[in-house]
Amino acid sequence: MDRQMKHDAARPTRREFMRTAAAGTAMASFGILRSTHAQGTDVLKVGLIGCGGRGTGAAREALLADPNTALVAVGDVFRDMVESSLNRLKTDPKIAPRITVDAAHQFAGFDAYQGVIDSCDVIVHATPPGFRPQHLRACVEAGKHVFVEKPVAVDAPGVRSVMESCRMAKEKGLNLVSGLCYRYEFAKRETIKRLQDGAIGDIITLQTTYNTGGLWHKGRGDDWTEMEYQLRNWLYFDWLSGDHINEQHIHSLDKIMWLMGDVPPAKCTSSGGRAQRTDPKYGNIYDHFNGVYEWESGVRCFNSCRQWESTSTDVSDWVFGTKGVANIQEHYIRTYDGQEWRHERKGEDNMYQNEHNELFAAIRKGEVIVDEYMCSSTLMAILGRTSAYTGKTLTWEQMLNSELDLTPPKIAWGDVPMNPIPVPGVTPFI
Repeated sequence: MDRQMKHDAARPTRREFMRTAAAGTAMASFGILRSTHAQGTDVLKVGLIGCGGRGTGAAREALLADPNTALVAVGDVFRDMVESSLNRLKTDPKIAPRITVDAAHQFAGFDAYQGVIDSCDVIVHATPPGFRPQHLRACVEAGKHVFVEKPVAVDAPGVRSVMESCRMAKEKGLNLVSGLCYRYEFAKRETIKRLQDGAIGDIITLQTTYNTGGLWHKGRGDDWTEMEYQLRNWLYFDWLSGDHINEQHIHSLDKIMWLMGDVPPAKCTSSGGRAQRTDPKYGNIYDHFNGVYEWESGVRCFNSCRQWESTSTDVSDWVFGTKGVANIQEHYIRTYDGQEWRHERKGEDNMYQNEHNELFAAIRKGEVIVDEYMCSSTLMAILGRTSAYTGKTLTWEQMLNSELDLTPPKIAWGDVPMNPIPVPGVTPFI
């Protein structure tokens, strides 16, 4: 990854960030540089970059979203991942006839993304998050529509790069749809709208929790270099995942940002550590975080996430207002005078499929969706992580302008250094 690319964007102030990112999903029509497929029936050539489970699933959803699509290219740093993804996709009779990837369009290696970009109209991007700023910029510069998984970066220079890519995409009339899928769930949309319309009065306090069990670990192959080991176990290394508050808990933080109109918090105070995952195989990330985000209005969000085996789990988002209380995750609202509302599911509401449906519909109609909120929600997670790592209360402005770049000096096979496990009070804020 090119470090300089992550520093290209000028540093915005918090006010400028709010003006551009707080708009959430931006939809507009542009008279130039629209896809040649807009409003037409031509086959849209789809390419997949990042062939893990999420990428494979997203490629399937992309093909299901539009019957006149074909998967024509796939790429991953590992050849075996390319082959595994294609084999899984070909077992689905709904899409198998439209998987036309020949041997020449199966790309492997650190430059695999470029081969996919050069072959396609629409990119499904699901590499480890550390690569997303560089790859997304390449997609936009090449004039491609993109579905990009969450989070979009692991550090502030990466977020600034993606902010610039969003700006460029809007200028070119390109779609950038984020994998922050809850925003595409119809039940969540109705719940958030009711709360923003005052269903429980003014918001006083928020509480969001993402306490789960552990995730996968692929061990270490006898012939793997350190770079291969870290890439195959990317969840556990800060430069690849940004830690689980960024890679997983971002869904919860994004719901909070959405509710708050994508106005970012003014500051954050967090703590965290490694209580259960202390084995060196778990790299340099934490296994739990707790913190408080504070807005200028006085609203506070109490935030918790952990990945512990054999412990109680909880994924919930509570909103406490002057007139009632709500649970966003359960689509439930109750006022203090006894009135209750719960969303009644009617029809299909698969948030993973919905986001692709809306992406391809926009391309066909010549409309543009640029989910700029993916930048602010990613930075919110990075703010919480960095506050815990350093033991410092940090402001949004400090985080947005941070110089810390987690990318290793060189991306190549062989040895790669691991950043030290953070120690609050010792790890500096950069």
